Amino acid sequence: MDVVDEIVVIDSFSTDKTKEICLQYKTKFIENPFAGHIQQKNFALSQTTHDIVLSLDADEALDDKLREQITALKSNFTKDGYFFNRLTNYNGQWIYHCGWYPDKKLRLFNKHKAKWAGVNPHDIIEMSEGTSTQYISGNLLHYSYDSITDHINQTNKFTTIAAKEAYNRGVRSSVFKIVSRPILKFFKDYFLKRGFLDGRYGFIICCINSLSALLKFSKIYDLQTQRRID
Repeated sequence: MDVVDEIVVIDSFSTDKTKEICLQYKTKFIENPFAGHIQQKNFALSQTTHDIVLSLDADEALDDKLREQITALKSNFTKDGYFFNRLTNYNGQWIYHCGWYPDKKLRLFNKHKAKWAGVNPHDIIEMSEGTSTQYISGNLLHYSYDSITDHINQTNKFTTIAAKEAYNRGVRSSVFKIVSRPILKFFKDYFLKRGFLDGRYGFIICCINSLSALLKFSKIYDLQTQRRID
């Protein structure tokens, strides 16, 4: 509790031991039906007591440097929002390329001057006009995938959400997009973003990133032809 004065946990009625674990600590545990990533995070903001909020997902943690930076800021927040880098752990390996790092995130902010926005399942903080922000050092540690299978399963789930959101916004697909977007995605992440420097997992990540583009535009194509995707 040296970094924060209050911990608020929002849970969408999970069936594991999340509630049991959280209630062992000094937390404000709230159950709320899941209507989307953006909606859930904005609900979380409404449940906090203090003006300055540090927003973390369940698979994220602060490294020592970032913890020190935030603790030092507590007595004198001079900006409305603070950016820092997110470093992802993939099956036990930290990933520094593939377009995954530096993954700049704004997660420390004045809740009265910000809100969660974006397109599900990818949420971002949107600051109000005229606000000030600053970059601080240290990494937000993201413990993402325990296995390649886990990554593939989540990619399938997230591309279904992304395809529906994109289709509702007027995005349309074609055979050309289904073929070209995965190729371009792999080239960008593996060569331009130097994914090859992350070794075998870098190659696998870039392949699954490419698969994500294939699935998204294929699912949009399904929606165009009136086929249901789940």
